[in-house]
Amino acid sequence: MNIFGLEINFKNHPVLDPDFIPMLQFQEAYKVGATEKISLAVERADGMAVYNTLIHATAESKELDRFYIERIVKNILWFKGGYKIYVCGSDDIYEYLHQAYSAEGDRNFDYDFMSTVYEMPFSVVKCTPETFPAEQENAQAVGGHLDGCRIGFDAGGSDRKVCAVVDGECVYSEEVVWFPKITEDWNYHYKEILTAMKTAATHMPRVDAIGVSSAGVFVENETKVASLFLKIPKDDFQAHIKTIFLDAAKEVADAPCIVCNDGDVSALAGGMSLGENNVLGIAMGTSEAVGFLNADGCITGWLNELAFAPVDANPNAEQDEWSHDYGVGCKYFSQDAVIKLARNTSIELPDTCSPGEKLKIVQKAMIDGNEDAVKIFDSIGVYLGHSLPYYYTMYGYHNALLMGRVLSGLGGDLILKRALEVINQEYPEISKEIAPQLPSEQARRVGQSVAAATLPRSLS
Repeated sequence: MNIFGLEINFKNHPVLDPDFIPMLQFQEAYKVGATEKISLAVERADGMAVYNTLIHATAESKELDRFYIERIVKNILWFKGGYKIYVCGSDDIYEYLHQAYSAEGDRNFDYDFMSTVYEMPFSVVKCTPETFPAEQENAQAVGGHLDGCRIGFDAGGSDRKVCAVVDGECVYSEEVVWFPKITEDWNYHYKEILTAMKTAATHMPRVDAIGVSSAGVFVENETKVASLFLKIPKDDFQAHIKTIFLDAAKEVADAPCIVCNDGDVSALAGGMSLGENNVLGIAMGTSEAVGFLNADGCITGWLNELAFAPVDANPNAEQDEWSHDYGVGCKYFSQDAVIKLARNTSIELPDTCSPGEKLKIVQKAMIDGNEDAVKIFDSIGVYLGHSLPYYYTMYGYHNALLMGRVLSGLGGDLILKRALEVINQEYPEISKEIAPQLPSEQARRVGQSVAAATLPRSLS
């Protein structure tokens, strides 16, 4: 494989995506012979992420240097979040990033997204070694509360899940198909959320606390950005969606309510089910949702939106429709990945079907022994086997709990089996440090809603 003249060699290639270039393999190949130090930092409201690396800094390597650094910056932004990039060590890299991450640049989606989330102007600044900022982190403990009568709501893109939990025991759960991503009327979303919460409430003598897990970015329980509400007009978003989960919860009970990103809740679910910390939770469903529970059992405050973080270094990889970037996680670890790979097979997925229905068709084909279905899940396993070691370089996690609809059934078993093969063959040192695993079938599908129920401290 070749990027800007750089040869990248590795053994395991996805059979249905032979042009896939693992990000970690690309980075390791690039660093051979690099000698010039460059320091990067990304600032967010409650922290500062620092990354030091080397570039080649020759006239011949200019395009490759820019590509290498831009992919690193992109990943730092979506792993940890931030609204200001600091660059020290290269005027050319500074100028390139300043143009790319601007309102008119190639990364204008990131520019707008981060400005919206952190409610700060996005900027790229040049600094000297003396003015370069220090790293800062601020992890917080959340969740794990089992006392009392609790509602857990998980807002997925294809279905909504809710459960009633009494003193740590799930006494009721349900999954209902809904269509939030294609619906413009905010009332539809509100009524669906409220109905789910009220249904769970009928199965308990009272409601002491309500926890919500949802794709998106939430600050102080308010929705900042969420793919579930893509079609909602801006005025309605500000007036109704920012507090939609809190407003619905108030109608159900006068009880504490906490809203968290579903990736963080998946990590919490992992920690609870394993009885351990240092957990990376990955939910593969409508998109890729990721969360991290550090070695102290705390949520880090990082953005963890790996759906937009590149795992494929191939510049010709398929673009994501929302961010317009290529090689990002949502096209490799979600229903979209299944659908993308199915195009290279004989399996027919009717346009009239929803993404969730298309996934079910492929999963049924897997049960029936269809070889093309096997190739689809095997290819996702190769993606995962190359990407989990890359995630390790950013998180330093030990346990990786794999959840979500894509990992249900035989397909999920094959994904994990193939991923472990790739990790052992391609990354033997990292394979000693990480433990990817699947939870039980029930936990894969509703575990996040149960974990969400434990988020708030109850008042009782």
